[in-house]
This record gives sequence, C-alpha cells and structure tokens, in this order.
Amino acid sequence: MLRACVIDFGNGWNKHLPLAEFPYNNSYHASIKAAPFEALYERKCRSPVCWSEVGDAQLTGPELIRETTEMIVQIKNRLLAARSRQKSYEDVRRKPLEFEVGDRVMLKVSPWKGVI
Repeated sequence: MLRACVIDFGNGWNKHLPLAEFPYNNSYHASIKAAPFEALYERKCRSPVCWSEVGDAQLTGPELIRETTEMIVQIKNRLLAARSRQKSYEDVRRKPLEFEVGDRVMLKVSPWKGVI
C-alpha cells in the first residue's frame, strides 16, 4: 500500500503519510478480525471530514488506561491465534527433510551485494 503511495506522491510522500495511514488503520485485518482502530477503541473511526464533530463520550484517567490495556491484550490474543492458525496451514504442506551422510544436496547461494 505504501509503495503505491510513494509512486503516486513522488518525493513529497512523507507529507502524505497520514493520508496513507488512515485507510490502513481503518481497513479490516483478518488476523485481529477488525480494523486496528475498531479493535482498540471499539468504535468505527470517523473520517477526516467528521473529526470536528463533538459529542463522543470522553474517557479519562484510569478508565482510559484500563480499557486501552484490555483492548491491547485482546489484539495480542487475536494475533497469536492468527499466527498459530497460519502455522498450522503451513505445517500441513510441509514435508520433513531427511538427509543421510553422503547424500548429495543442492545449495542455493545468492550473490552478496558488492561482491563480484
């Protein structure tokens, strides 16, 4: 996503980074089953056009810390579950490799940068 933005914005991409960050943080992530913003704050993020609207309940002090901590723990748990699910998918296709002394193997050697 950022690669496409860099191409579109040219040398001024860093000025437009918040514009690229906004859709990323508000798009659905399968690993946490929500958008990052929704997972953390339990509500949809208002678009930049609506940021000046008033009326949301404000959390302060210990409430904010407690709820944010709970959301972070929930996100971490979902990421761990997604990681284990993805690992199990990969393990199904994986074949164990067994080698014996004297077996011939192919070794892929990539050229190192700066070495000719």
